[in-house]
Amino acid sequence: MKIAVVGTTGLVGRKIIKILEERNFPVDEFIPVASEKSVGKVVTFSGKEYKVIAAEEAIGQKPDMAIFSAGAAASLELAPEFAKAGTTVIDNSSAWRMKENIPLIVPEINGDILTKNDRIIANPNCSTIQLVMVLSPLHRRYGIKRVVVSTYQAVSGSGAKGVNQLQNEREGKEGEKAYPHQIDLNVIPQAGDFSEDGYTTEEIKLVNETRKILDADIRLTATAVRVPVMTGHSEAVNIEFENDFDFYDLKRLLGFMPGVVVFDMPEGSMYPMPVIAAGKDDVFVGRIRRDMSQPNSLNLWIVSDNLRKGAATNAVQIAEYLLKMG
Repeated sequence: MKIAVVGTTGLVGRKIIKILEERNFPVDEFIPVASEKSVGKVVTFSGKEYKVIAAEEAIGQKPDMAIFSAGAAASLELAPEFAKAGTTVIDNSSAWRMKENIPLIVPEINGDILTKNDRIIANPNCSTIQLVMVLSPLHRRYGIKRVVVSTYQAVSGSGAKGVNQLQNEREGKEGEKAYPHQIDLNVIPQAGDFSEDGYTTEEIKLVNETRKILDADIRLTATAVRVPVMTGHSEAVNIEFENDFDFYDLKRLLGFMPGVVVFDMPEGSMYPMPVIAAGKDDVFVGRIRRDMSQPNSLNLWIVSDNLRKGAATNAVQIAEYLLKMG
């Protein structure tokens, strides 16, 4: 099994390497790939050092799988070239997610739609993954009509640039900016670029990807906020169902969903927070309560590590699913 990681020196690329190691993914030959400026750098995988190579050289080695975390532009250019060489590409960028014939996969939800002919597979946006992990079992049981979600997104969602801005501001240093405003001791109601309708790219991704994965008829609206947290996206979610629900049955249903942890003990001030989710692969849900303002409606709070389940772990889980398919 030859595995390439494209974008191996980036924040998510390094996390992919770590998760491949943690999950004992069967790698016989590891191929680290990055841009020209990183070629020749050394990365370590399973205790062995490897030199980073360029994409062209990696394509020539014909890896079985390539996990991409190199940005949309690089993915649009390189993923088809890897696919032509017989490699199955799992892509973390936004490049392929909404393409009609490209599967958008969260393995616990829709891994069964994958076929051996899928050469490019899209990994959803980090905020989408944690949202659909909770919505999916509820939609199957009760039918979701409408979702209103506000995301509180960590700076690591902007890569090393966002992390560096927050660290520099906390230390009183000047440096490159990821955001149009100070992020330390602040919240910024903008994640991504604005479109003509006033929504940002992060908000649009969340809406379109959720509908593609779950159901195109779900009505969904989103507000994305950047917060001064290093790792862990949080989401406040309001859900309106077609049918009424039994509250305790609903909590049991969430508890049986693989990869979801119900952490909801308000009497002990126990609820999901980024510090709890950081470094874990689970999606945590709490603050679960009926919406008293309208029937068949629910409020809840979702937190997950955006670099793990929100990106690297989900990609590796897709690779694991492909292995099970043979």
